[in-house]
Amino acid sequence: MPEDLLLGIDLGTSATKVVAVDRRMRTHATVELANRLYCDGDRAQQDPAEVLATAVEAVRRCVSACAGRPVAGLAFSAAMHTLLGVGNANVPVTPALSWADNRASEVARQIRTEQGDELHRATGTPVHPMSPLTKLAWFARHPPRPAARWCGLKDYVAAEFTGHLVIDQSCASATGLLDIERLTWHPAALATAGIDAGQLPELVPPTHILPLAPGPARAMNLRAGLPVVTGAGDGPLANLGVGALAPGLAALSLGTSGALRIVRDHPGVDPGHRTFCYYLADGQWVVGGAVSNGGLVGQWAADLFGADLPHLLTEAAGASAVGLLALPYLLGERAPWWDAGLTGALIGLRRSHSRAEITRALIEGVAQQLALIRDAMTDAGAEVTAIRASGGAFRAPVWPAVLAAALNTPLQIVTAGGSAVGAAAVGRLALGDIPSLAAAAESITSGLSAVAVVPVASEAERLAGERPLIEELHRLLRHRKITQTSP
Repeated sequence: MPEDLLLGIDLGTSATKVVAVDRRMRTHATVELANRLYCDGDRAQQDPAEVLATAVEAVRRCVSACAGRPVAGLAFSAAMHTLLGVGNANVPVTPALSWADNRASEVARQIRTEQGDELHRATGTPVHPMSPLTKLAWFARHPPRPAARWCGLKDYVAAEFTGHLVIDQSCASATGLLDIERLTWHPAALATAGIDAGQLPELVPPTHILPLAPGPARAMNLRAGLPVVTGAGDGPLANLGVGALAPGLAALSLGTSGALRIVRDHPGVDPGHRTFCYYLADGQWVVGGAVSNGGLVGQWAADLFGADLPHLLTEAAGASAVGLLALPYLLGERAPWWDAGLTGALIGLRRSHSRAEITRALIEGVAQQLALIRDAMTDAGAEVTAIRASGGAFRAPVWPAVLAAALNTPLQIVTAGGSAVGAAAVGRLALGDIPSLAAAAESITSGLSAVAVVPVASEAERLAGERPLIEELHRLLRHRKITQTSP
């Protein structure tokens, strides 16, 4: 009989990805279908019904691609910080607000001023409009609130698969509502959000198993009762999905946005409250930070200059940004500042600067933000000695070269793995097919191919010398907000 496969389902903001993984963590099939994000001003939301339909279709196609091999179970990953309200029978009564939704910006500023450090330290989640805590507080101030319960997008989809509304401790740890020391709801955070624990899903471990309901089973050509593992958040699972669990080994993800994270065996943030801390599973935690402005700065520059993006990035690879500094806060910024109202700046701009030099400065600005996150991780006691990097931005050579220099650390660029594979690993752990996540990480690593990028010493020295100036420029300019109005 052929070896069984486990399907990892990653409900991302831009796409749902499903992978079929065997017990040695090798991927045998992959299906990816686009998700729509509806943006209008501060709004950035998804239609829960659309995401559910996409997930069902992606699983159905992946089952077909498995060519009759038995499916052992399903396991979930999802973008963190989503929030939607549901009424009776799990019917959505609000859209699903994504991490990029900024309607709670003013509420977040007020909470941050009054109790931001205390809540950040207790919950591991920065007080920022991305967090469900601030979204709930915003809903409380903008009635009516028709929801009987509040949940994440993954919770809703998993409930439609199984008939049970639960939230895993990993995604819960990114809500701003969970006490990271006790893995229980935090009373003060709930009070700030204006809800009680009874309005939230049941809290369960990432390895919690529920049976697949008959209706969804028929729609996906699977058997009813198949184990469905609740899984975890996409950020922590991204580390697992590239095998980055060893001490000192961080994972760097860079697409439209970016993140740098490292795994350790205890919770806690840095003294300056610049990092997040989220639960993975099996007693493991991730510490790090995410930037809102990643590869999108290159696309913005290409649009601004009317240039072809690949050509512009090639130009930027050969350009110099000496003397030109960028604070690339096109969408505000998350780590290490956690300020959605920040605006960007170019310092040292002259008429003689070319589009390639300006683009190079923007890319260096993103890399410097990630280096500042790395410094904060070190202050949190999570030293980074090696980095495993993945994401679409790395297809352009300028990105790995600049990042290696800014971080002054060799990068291992990998193209396989990811959050869906991490979800499958948690699924295998839940089913007893592997002894630990560490064993899964070893198997994943053995199957990876990586390209090493070594920092250029002179560039690393220059960027390190400029980093204190970037911090000072942020301090000088952080109160300069621009309110955009529609014409």
